[in-house]
Amino acid sequence: MNSIPLKSTEQLAAQREAGRLLAQVFARLDEWVQPGVNTMQLNDWVEQYIRDELKARPASKGQYDYPYVLNSSLNEVVCHGMPKAVDILRDGDILNLDITLEKHGLIADSSKMYLIGQVAPAAKRLVDVTYQALWQGIAQVKPDNRLGDIAAAVQRHAEQAGYSVVREFCGHGVGVQMHEEPQVLHYGAAGSGLALKPGMVFTIEPMINQGDRRVKTKSDGWTVVTKDKKLSAQWEHTVAVTEHGVEVLTLRAEEQSMLELLP
Repeated sequence: MNSIPLKSTEQLAAQREAGRLLAQVFARLDEWVQPGVNTMQLNDWVEQYIRDELKARPASKGQYDYPYVLNSSLNEVVCHGMPKAVDILRDGDILNLDITLEKHGLIADSSKMYLIGQVAPAAKRLVDVTYQALWQGIAQVKPDNRLGDIAAAVQRHAEQAGYSVVREFCGHGVGVQMHEEPQVLHYGAAGSGLALKPGMVFTIEPMINQGDRRVKTKSDGWTVVTKDKKLSAQWEHTVAVTEHGVEVLTLRAEEQSMLELLP
């Protein structure tokens, strides 16, 4: 517990503002993401929007020497996809955009899946089940529940649908630093792991594969893909443990109805 930062009221207010602004980035991306656009264009548009319009900092750029403001993970890319001018969005693609934003010294982290044009039913199902798994995990966030409760809920939902959970990457604490304690796994046993306490802020970000869970990293040192070349999907939110449950700091406008499903 001593290594896990508990956010003060002031810190949580700043992180809430960062999350609100990050939700606005995705609202703008809803207009920009379409067939014919390339992922480097999306990167450049997001950087301009965050810096010039939101007066905030894109926190991923320069972190661990990463040169861009977002990760763009297409189809079989599990995570950490690098934007490229040659990656032109095409009808039938599925795309994850993962973005971090810092405001007033605090960071929020979120990702969203986009369906490009007419997407095959099997691809849409993967994206939908992954989103449901995210919210199954969020529903377990409340004081004195355990990290294992989040993990088990995500894993159960994904595997019952016939998918696999990537194990090499996980959620994480976030705040002054992009990556803080604790690590938040997406597989595991209910009732295990660290007990949740008010003031903890972390991400839940399941990566769910259509086929085998095994992954490999490409020669660029960043891009992680499925070994079997089948599709992968990911959604992510930054959440805070409150006295009574959970606050989704990066909640987007279209997700308000999801709060009604929380206990």
